[in-house]
Amino acid sequence: MTDVAGSLWERIVSGFSQSPLPQVTATELLIVVVLATVLSLPRASWRYFGLLATVTHELGHAFAALITGQRLGGIRLSLDHSGTTTTYSRGRFPAVWSTFWGYPVPGVVGAAMVWSGFNGWGPAALSVGTLILAGSFLFIRNAMGLLITSAAVVGSALLVLFVPPQFTGHVVIALGLALLVAAVRDLAKLSNVHLRRRDRLPTSDAHLLYRATSVPAAVWILLFAAVVAGSWWVAWQPMARVFATLLSQ
Repeated sequence: MTDVAGSLWERIVSGFSQSPLPQVTATELLIVVVLATVLSLPRASWRYFGLLATVTHELGHAFAALITGQRLGGIRLSLDHSGTTTTYSRGRFPAVWSTFWGYPVPGVVGAAMVWSGFNGWGPAALSVGTLILAGSFLFIRNAMGLLITSAAVVGSALLVLFVPPQFTGHVVIALGLALLVAAVRDLAKLSNVHLRRRDRLPTSDAHLLYRATSVPAAVWILLFAAVVAGSWWVAWQPMARVFATLLSQ
């Protein structure tokens, strides 16, 4: 066990250096987009992959709270993809800021992973992700949350340990695109809550933001969508170059 932990730490530390740029083909990208869609859209696969999106969502709230000086009470996660991040703030702006950074964060993280994968920083992205997930144990406050986070940490650690550095970029691009698709799916689910499932409004971040600011929930949903769209634009830039190369041949 000590040897495994030592090897994992060595791989995490060695990941913080730029690796050779991956040779990503247009065919590979198309396959990855299909796989990302398969992970995020069908209920069978979303039941499991969606938990990673939920963890990312709640960590977005937590990180936004910490950088604005709020006290983080804890994070609770459930298998039904719901989650709660409890923060304590003395001002309105910090509370609004941390509440906003939930739904957009899977898209932002996904775009960062795609960029990292294309630019030789795939191992660094995996190392950072593993450390953040491991650090989040400090804030998990329920047994199911510990189970979900443990699964995410184990999955991330296995990727760090067993994916060769020359393939890490490809894996990170795939995970990033899957999170980007997941961000769109979650936005659609949020919109459905406001349009058809209004009995669930108390659980909506957009509704909580409306109550805190009197700005209509629809405006907040549009702002979420704008950040996710911007994340897709960032991720599309290196992808567009690959497809442009194919078209020029």
